[in-house]
Amino acid sequence: MKTLYFDCFAGASGNMILGALVALGIDENALVEQIKLLDISDFSIDFSIKNKSGISAIYADVKVADEKKHRHFSTIEKIINDSRLDEKIKIRAVKIFKKLAEAEAKIHGIEFEKVHFHEVGAMDAIIDVVGACVGFEFLKIEKFVCSKIQVGRGFVNMAHGKFPVPPPAVTELLKDFAIYSTEIEGELITPTGAAIIAAVCEESGSLNEIVIEQTAYGAGSRNYENFPNVLRLIVGSQSPKSKVQSPKSEKLTIIETNIDDLPAQNLGFVMEKGFEIGALDCWFTPIQMKKNRPATMISILCESDKKEILTELLYTETSTLGVRVSEIERNCLPRETVKIETIYGEIDVKIARFNEKIINAKPEYDQMRQIALKSKKSLREIEREILERIFACETYEKNENI
Repeated sequence: MKTLYFDCFAGASGNMILGALVALGIDENALVEQIKLLDISDFSIDFSIKNKSGISAIYADVKVADEKKHRHFSTIEKIINDSRLDEKIKIRAVKIFKKLAEAEAKIHGIEFEKVHFHEVGAMDAIIDVVGACVGFEFLKIEKFVCSKIQVGRGFVNMAHGKFPVPPPAVTELLKDFAIYSTEIEGELITPTGAAIIAAVCEESGSLNEIVIEQTAYGAGSRNYENFPNVLRLIVGSQSPKSKVQSPKSEKLTIIETNIDDLPAQNLGFVMEKGFEIGALDCWFTPIQMKKNRPATMISILCESDKKEILTELLYTETSTLGVRVSEIERNCLPRETVKIETIYGEIDVKIARFNEKIINAKPEYDQMRQIALKSKKSLREIEREILERIFACETYEKNENI
């Protein structure tokens, strides 16, 4: 999987991202020609080599006509969607500006549609965003990861006044990202840079193992003594080890109720409907209720967003007058289904790993059942043969035969 890593030890901005993409080898003329598909007024981008504390980096100087125009999200969305750009580029660029609009709306306490952009609505910001999206497509990036982000410190003057670094829009955009500050003064991460990173990055933090293919630097506009004001982009492919995931903890919900007056077929129907709706698991426990009445406790495990609809199921399909809801934490091993070749043909096997070793494997029951019926062998014998084949192998690749 081709991965792009934003190494933001000096923050990031739209033009730093553009410069770094050109430093990765993207043809600057081809990049500009794609941006021209926006059908916007005259602009130019001058790409030049800058030395930043001993690091050679590309500086992207975006030049547009002076403008004092403030644009709403809907206006920017129309500019992008009415262009002749590739559909993937349009979708990603609109997503970035939508992130910005949502952040601004929350900060100002207004409706999404009423947000109007100041600096980030200017044409140079639109060019930065669209240019970045064009570059990502040129490089055929499949996954984006971001380091911890240095945000700078101090204060910055903006359209609404003087604000602390990082400004409100940036802190809102980066609420799920790790940020930090050192002695470096100034605004290191801009709203445009933050929006691009927030919209495309699936992960934040350390870089998982990759085979590095390219490294490049985009220059910022400031100069610091003994500190390179650059954004480093690293492009690489995930190594086989990086596919192995650690056990995952997640917050889930359990919904329970006790029933002593419902026919068995109704209970079965509740379980079927529960799984259709999205329950992760459902089970029945025999219990004893007051007056020594035998009863059944219905338990449904689900993600939190399914809580309301599954609670409604219990109220409408059972005789309960109330349910118990509790939040739990589940820790589970990453699992995947692989195909293996056996003397019986191809078999699907669900595999779980811990610390890079296979510790659990379960062949698909229906497939084993068919083999047992045809071969006249026992189900246990067939399963044993398949498991011996799995655990005899030291490694495997996802979606390939063991």
